[in-house]
Amino acid sequence: MTQSRRMLVLRAVVEDYIRSQEPVGSTSLTRNHHLGVSSATVRNDMAALEDEGYLVQPHTSAGRVPTEKGYRYFVDRLATVVPLSSAQRRAIGNFLGGSVSLEDTLQRAARLLARITGQVAVVASPALSKSTLRHVEIVPVSMNKLLAVIITDTGRVAQHTLEVHPLPSTELLATFSETVNARCVGQSLTLAAKTIVALGKTVEHGELSALAQALSCALTSMAEDEQATDMYMAGTSKLAHQHSGTEMAPLLDALEEQVVIMRLMNSLSEEVTENGVGVAIGSETHTPELMHASVVTSGYGHINATVSEGSASAQAGKPVAFVGSIGPTHMDYVTTMAAVRAVARYLTGIIGEDATDADS
Repeated sequence: MTQSRRMLVLRAVVEDYIRSQEPVGSTSLTRNHHLGVSSATVRNDMAALEDEGYLVQPHTSAGRVPTEKGYRYFVDRLATVVPLSSAQRRAIGNFLGGSVSLEDTLQRAARLLARITGQVAVVASPALSKSTLRHVEIVPVSMNKLLAVIITDTGRVAQHTLEVHPLPSTELLATFSETVNARCVGQSLTLAAKTIVALGKTVEHGELSALAQALSCALTSMAEDEQATDMYMAGTSKLAHQHSGTEMAPLLDALEEQVVIMRLMNSLSEEVTENGVGVAIGSETHTPELMHASVVTSGYGHINATVSEGSASAQAGKPVAFVGSIGPTHMDYVTTMAAVRAVARYLTGIIGEDATDADS
């Protein structure tokens, strides 16, 4: 579609339908929008848009409603995502700033996003397979057991009990821990595991080969654990009450299949537009239960494994996790896209960058 007036008519139809959820007629368009043409001309434009597949007329005497193609054109032509207001950004900072842990932050982020959009909000925790090592602390807890506290760059903290016979001396443990942190910080968990095994084979740390092997296994297990990514969801009940059961029932069924949602939103968050968000509408989700739904998502954080190998190196710069919103195709795309982007940027700040740049 190259006709600028028809583009304006289509945009007006989408905006009005999102607001009213009622078929839009030419008379209301000329009354509510400054299109500069008569109602008859608008009616002809709407008929042409219907022929081109951007609008559909549910009933003979009714107005038109956007099709999936119409929504896609509308979303693609949003030149920029309008930033949230200063007050809204401060509200995000104040609400999320009161968190006591990463898990609490992500739960709060889901509740906040659901509150802003009135839709289902989904926030994934950073995948350990995409994390790098920030610090390792090893302390004795019994005669033959050590506790390894492993902290990643995304703020995840994991504790692993390591059985070692005999228990190394305090001095050897301290030296080994210092070496591990000096050599492995910034490496992917998989590469750090290999580095630690190699350390256990050196003359300096040869007495700790069993400890090195145990710690390496713990890091490898973390990197390979598919369940290490948790998903926090909010707003399901509110969405169900706001919309008809026949429309929302398939969507609610889809939300129970968390693996499907995780895969979809992960993929979408890695293919965001220059606006910083990705949008899949209806059939674009490739999920039958979401045929009448749209998904808006954005990634947060960045894989920063500067010393890595294989697939980890190829993923450098990609997001560590996603935040997104799921709702009907007639969702308020402008507000939803702005809110998703703002929350994603704040979470990026929380896990290692400057959170004050949450929506600049």
